[in-house]
Amino acid sequence: MNMSYEQSIRIWRSQDYDWTEYPKLAPPAWTNLFRREKLPTTLILSESNQEAVETSISESGDMIVKQSLFTFDYPFTGGFPQDVVVAIESQHKSNPSFVSLTFINPAGEETYLSSFSVTQKTSYYVSQDETLQRKLKSLYPQQVLFSDASASELKPLTGQYQIRVDIVQFEKDANTESKVILHGQVYGWAGTDMRRRDLSLALMWGLPIALAFGLLAVTITSFTTMLIAAIGAWFGGWVDALIQRLTEINMVIPLLPVLAMVAAFYSRSIWLILGATILFNIFGSAIKNYRSIFVQFREQSYIDAARSYGASDWRIIFKYLIPRIFPVLIPQIVVLVPGYVFLETSLALMGLGDPSVPTWGKLLRDAYDNNALIQGHYYWVLEPLALLLITGFGFALLGFALDRILNPRLRDI
Repeated sequence: MNMSYEQSIRIWRSQDYDWTEYPKLAPPAWTNLFRREKLPTTLILSESNQEAVETSISESGDMIVKQSLFTFDYPFTGGFPQDVVVAIESQHKSNPSFVSLTFINPAGEETYLSSFSVTQKTSYYVSQDETLQRKLKSLYPQQVLFSDASASELKPLTGQYQIRVDIVQFEKDANTESKVILHGQVYGWAGTDMRRRDLSLALMWGLPIALAFGLLAVTITSFTTMLIAAIGAWFGGWVDALIQRLTEINMVIPLLPVLAMVAAFYSRSIWLILGATILFNIFGSAIKNYRSIFVQFREQSYIDAARSYGASDWRIIFKYLIPRIFPVLIPQIVVLVPGYVFLETSLALMGLGDPSVPTWGKLLRDAYDNNALIQGHYYWVLEPLALLLITGFGFALLGFALDRILNPRLRDI
């Protein structure tokens, strides 16, 4: 999706985007591949589509009569549309336009829907028209409109349907446009949620956010931890003792509850949580592992040679100690990335993640809050879980491959 990070947040929070054209709780469209009787997809018809809309205009003084006939095919036998929406947008000075709506089925039978005045923007929902519900004797009038009247039970009638929109404008300079939206039962490659939002936005933007969180956390933590371990191993004495005591204290502090407290009592910003994660992982158990390696390197003959020609302590640390550990460090960095991705997801799943950022964990939390599994909306949960598993599996394979390439002891295995 070609949009900025800030724009994606505003769209996901419904600030710069209107999700009313999307169906509610619709599974992905590719699920129709596994159905014998296909569910209807979402269809949007506007007056700019000359092939599907016929428009005629007649004038009488200052009054303009405009008729738009929206024609569409309905080949689906697996169910009825969620809703039929007619969106009207009018531009006028003082006298609002008057609109009349008529539904025509494949047999040519006409059903009067409604008529109303349009101020600026008006959307008519067939499913919410109580007058039409009483007229058709059904709480779901869209099902009656798309059903076969000759059948003993409600069954979709396939064929060509039409919706006629008659608009009367009382000003010559007025401009009234109409649009028909057929909310299907499936949508897109990811589906929609309870608020009609396209889940593909959160799935696509959740990937760079998750990777940014994981890569930044593991890279900064690993290199800082390695540097601190090298300093302690080289200087020894009270410096090494202080680093080891801080590490041992930090190892008994549980990270997840601490991050939960930060999110609950201070801020749930994803970048603040990232900073706290880095801070508490710098003095982790990896310091002891790196220290044991650096202590072995410190006794090597090339270190004595560096000392003999007068190399400074910091030159030895950065030039002769740290580079020797890169073959071990790089694969470990790659393998540790999924752990930090899962950490952010866990916080969001507990309701402690950044509420404004569309992440995989936020999707899982929304699915939990709306009882997605209980109501049968499995795609809402399975899609972010699948991406988490693929991410973890991919980094694990890459890390093992790099370990075989960079680690001299594994090259011949």
